[in-house]
Amino acid sequence: MSSIKPSYDAVIIGSGHNGLVAASYLANAGLSVLVAERNAEIGGATQSKQAFAGVDARLSVYSYLVSLVPDKIIKNLGLRLQLKSRKTASYTPAFENGNLRELLIRNDDPNSNREAFLALTGSEDDYLGYLALQDMQSQLATAVWPSLTEPLVSRDDMRHQMGTDGEDAWQDLIENPLGQAIERLISDDLIRGLVFTDGRIGLATFPHDPSLIQNRSLLYHVIGRGTGEWRVPIGGMGALVNELVRVALSTGNVEIVTEASVSHVAPGKKRSSVTIEADGTTVETDARFVLCNASAQILNQLTGAASKSEAPPLEGAGFKINMLLERLPQLLSKQCAPAEAFAGTFHIDEGYEQMLAAYEESMSGKTPSKPPGEIYCHTLTDNSILPDDLNRRGFHTLTLFGLDTPYRLFEKDNETVRDEVIAKYLAGIDQFLGEPIEDCLARDGNGDPCIEAMSPVDLEKKIHLPKGNIFHGDLSWPFAESEDEVGQWGVETEYPNIFLCGSAAKRGGAVSGIPGHNAAMKVLEMARR
Repeated sequence: MSSIKPSYDAVIIGSGHNGLVAASYLANAGLSVLVAERNAEIGGATQSKQAFAGVDARLSVYSYLVSLVPDKIIKNLGLRLQLKSRKTASYTPAFENGNLRELLIRNDDPNSNREAFLALTGSEDDYLGYLALQDMQSQLATAVWPSLTEPLVSRDDMRHQMGTDGEDAWQDLIENPLGQAIERLISDDLIRGLVFTDGRIGLATFPHDPSLIQNRSLLYHVIGRGTGEWRVPIGGMGALVNELVRVALSTGNVEIVTEASVSHVAPGKKRSSVTIEADGTTVETDARFVLCNASAQILNQLTGAASKSEAPPLEGAGFKINMLLERLPQLLSKQCAPAEAFAGTFHIDEGYEQMLAAYEESMSGKTPSKPPGEIYCHTLTDNSILPDDLNRRGFHTLTLFGLDTPYRLFEKDNETVRDEVIAKYLAGIDQFLGEPIEDCLARDGNGDPCIEAMSPVDLEKKIHLPKGNIFHGDLSWPFAESEDEVGQWGVETEYPNIFLCGSAAKRGGAVSGIPGHNAAMKVLEMARR
């Protein structure tokens, strides 16, 4: 704490990847920056950790894959970040009348994928519908993706950029509930579910939700890099954090302090005062600019702007399970090898009707009888996160992201409900295996199975996500939603020198660095004035 100076050009609240992106841009421009992190670890949701006692394996414990980090940020900051494509895009199994149905989609193998759709449905119709939906997503990505690191344009301007050929895509993905397009283009329940999962990751929603949050969620999951491909970060998610810290500190203009909690921000016309507490002491520093990498609710609390009329944060509905395996489990499938199925996104109980049923159960206050989820194995694409001896012995990591597990289910008795949900997810995995997944789990230094789980309540406690919402709140459209927002960066607050630089900003959400970039651009724009 004694290293904190009386003043800085910018104070950044939180050391998540967006805050570190902002710090790096500002420091490269010559500004002095303080990053204050209330946890002991840097990185927020993008950290890698030794999740299991006595086992030298550093897992990406909160977020796993990368799609939305623009090459522009990687090049601007000189990040030595490697992202590797997965051979498998997805594997989706389901039982119908006791028979196993399955769909394996490979990356960059359209002939094989066409045959897989034909084998599943006996017709080309759903494959053509799937391609039509992908084409619409591509049209939207072409217009939206380059705009995410530029000032906001109006809704009409964004629509105009789509052109006449993109009008159908605009209607289906922006104006109308996503369920309409899915149900028109695809008839098979399994394929409908596969497509719809991107519209509800981390959120409680359904295909015809009039709020269209499912459309916005889909958008952020399919436009990354202009292709929507999700890649594996070599070295785990912590590799991104390590690179951002390296770049920031190399400027000589950045200080990062941990276990330092910002307790108050007093806004001023030209400079703001920031109160920081740690080790039982309190320090005040002032800054020309304050950037908040935490949620908008936390910023309101720090500035005293929170009011009784403020809408409560939108609850998260995601559940995370991290596992270390001694070996990959055998599958019931006679068509697909475990190393191929687990390398991509392995969908569990994510049929279209199954997900609708799970949503309705969860909204009525019940844990879903068959909670949907998806799993993937980092080490099948990148085994560098494990030491050589574990790789030689055939160890692998496995991560699950569960759906339809809203915050409300865990509020009263988090431990009991968490255990109940873990058991349901393990049973959901086991139904497609030739052996129980628990028989494949490695043991930690205490002899306990290498498995950890986090509910939305846990995510709120550990990394301060409001109500466990991985997006910090409602996802925004990637364009201005009022005339006043046109030309802004989507990071502005009611205070002229205080900005959001995390997921709560417009065009925030997921691992992207975009809000951090945009907040830095806003600051530099004002500094030049």
